Amino acid sequence: MNQFKPKIVGLFCNWCSYRASDLAGTSRLKYASNVKIIRVMCSGRVDERLVLKAFALGADGVLVCGCHPGECHYNKGNLNARRRITGLKPFLEAIGIGKDRLRLEWISASEGPKVAEVVNSFTQTIKQLGPSPFNRRQNEH
Repeated sequence: MNQFKPKIVGLFCNWCSYRASDLAGTSRLKYASNVKIIRVMCSGRVDERLVLKAFALGADGVLVCGCHPGECHYNKGNLNARRRITGLKPFLEAIGIGKDRLRLEWISASEGPKVAEVVNSFTQTIKQLGPSPFNRRQNEH
């Protein structure tokens, strides 16, 4: 039997989350390799179109990580990300992808272990959900 290996896109802010992923790597923390991390300058730069494009291109899940509220290098960028992600979840539910395939986390530069924990947790969630319904429909044609 072929075990499902989720494809997950991680959109990590340059200043905190991406640096925490570097710390996790240099600390040799073990975590799932399913998340392909893309560095963005700020989680506030992640808009609905970017998330939807990730799903359209085959992602089974999208993980957005930014600075903790109040610590954003661009003042309120992470609050914009929270507003966008919160608003996008009902739409993902309505179109059949599901709200649980999109996750937002706050991770500071010093929280390497949290990167490993979040990546492993989200990978497990996506494994339980199975392949994205969007991908299953695409593969039927």
